[in-house]
Amino acid sequence: MSVRLYIGNLPKEEVDRQELQSVFAEEGDTVTTKLIKDRKTGKCRGFGFITVNNDEQADQIIEKYNGQMFKELPIKIEKALPRTKGEEGDEQTAKSSGNTAATPTAKEGGSQKSKKKSRRGGAKESSSSTPANNDTDAIRPDPRWASELEKLKQMLAAQTSN
Repeated sequence: MSVRLYIGNLPKEEVDRQELQSVFAEEGDTVTTKLIKDRKTGKCRGFGFITVNNDEQADQIIEKYNGQMFKELPIKIEKALPRTKGEEGDEQTAKSSGNTAATPTAKEGGSQKSKKKSRRGGAKESSSSTPANNDTDAIRPDPRWASELEKLKQMLAAQTSN
């Protein structure tokens, strides 16, 4: 079973895949690297992936190479999170596994599209159902806040009458 490892903190310049592969040369041919580059500029986006044969080898590589200097920057190596449906590919996976502080943001970013669609869908439903229901009784406040809302209405009515 192959295991993917995330490599972060790579320099955002012209980095060649062979240069990255040479860092792991002593591990043999069992290690393959993939460098993620910007589509427009062709420059490294600052991360990549390593694929190894098993968990034991992955743990050894993490222990041995995490923090090692590569082009004057300490690289960060950790196990990559598994891909999920709906992601665009390696770029989304890397963002979600980049660092633990960014994980919620990355996940939210992936699901924002679906949230927007549901909001639009909800807005369409309410706008199409509102004209059909002209009764004022159709709109009822949340029962948890109904008593508070009633107090606010009474206070507002008292203020406007003064």
